[in-house]
Amino acid sequence: MIVKFKNGKLYTFNISCIKIILSISSFLLFPLIMLPADQEKQWVIVIDPGHGGKDPGAIGSFSKEEDINLAIALKTGAYIEQNLKNVKIVYTRKEDKSVDLYDRPRIANENNADLFISIHTNQASAKSATGAETFIMGHTKDKENLAIAMKENEVMQLEDDYSVKYKGFDPKSPESSIMFMVMQNVYQKQSLNLADKIQTELRERVSRNDRSVKQAGFWVLFNTTMPSVLIETGFISNPAEEKFLNSEQGQNHLASAIFRACKDYIDEINSRSIAITDIKKDTTLTASLDNIITEPEELPVFTVQISSSTVKKEISPANFKGVKDVRELNLRGNFKYVTGNFSDYSDAVKYRKELIHKFPDAFIIALKNNEPVPLQEALKQLKK
Repeated sequence: MIVKFKNGKLYTFNISCIKIILSISSFLLFPLIMLPADQEKQWVIVIDPGHGGKDPGAIGSFSKEEDINLAIALKTGAYIEQNLKNVKIVYTRKEDKSVDLYDRPRIANENNADLFISIHTNQASAKSATGAETFIMGHTKDKENLAIAMKENEVMQLEDDYSVKYKGFDPKSPESSIMFMVMQNVYQKQSLNLADKIQTELRERVSRNDRSVKQAGFWVLFNTTMPSVLIETGFISNPAEEKFLNSEQGQNHLASAIFRACKDYIDEINSRSIAITDIKKDTTLTASLDNIITEPEELPVFTVQISSSTVKKEISPANFKGVKDVRELNLRGNFKYVTGNFSDYSDAVKYRKELIHKFPDAFIIALKNNEPVPLQEALKQLKK
């Protein structure tokens, strides 16, 4: 909410009600204002058990990845539903059936999910390989991480007309994957936060070998419009780890670790959501209902990002394939070049389609006060 004081100054309050009186001093720290439990944000988490149906995933000495993924996913969802009353769980599959790679992020997007968690099981030629790792969408030069992403993306080849559906993307081509990975992910920071929490739980609570948080170009992560992670829970190719992954205790421990990480993430975000922001430390004033005027909250706008660079570019049509209305966003030394300005998301979608032939990697971002905000958050705000 934008609040304007009679002295003409503007301050931003991220609260749902203005029936409060604030006494503000430059010598005081502001305590966090918590919402009552019954007013907590309702979260939606989509859990994606990788593979399934005609795609068994990795094959071990006595088990299949699709079954392990499903068991851990269902247990994770059950833990969350039993312990977090403000969370709704949606599964991309709840049984052994085929789900196209294309449909997994679509399910998350259509359910306006707040988090997307894809659960997988790893495989390596060396039986000694062990441990868990969590991926977020991003760029990597590591050949091993590239190979994992390419392997997971290859499942699209099982789908009819996959080359048309995925716009010519070749999952077996390293060049195609590398180009794909450099695309910007608006939710990278939030995804990294969740991934770090998952790895901490897997390492400290489940005693898994910590293979760390990594970045790679997973199709299923790129197409989600919310913070997203892909977890490789362990190696089915390692005899001891395969037994652990198939055991009731092992699956319970892994699911519990993912649940705890989600709980910590949600608690952290909820605790921030109603904090007072943007009040300068050198300001001293007293506010009450008698001397403030409320103004409508500024709504987000949508634009299309066509390029990014660590080196500043001259804004001219010649540098952007003839596009004229390009503007620059300087985000802490990273220069983003965007075009178009739409209050309606559907108009931005249409404009992006017009630019695809010139900029195949173009994508839509939401801006508020000229700063990027999560696309899902912007869409939800417009629905209010």
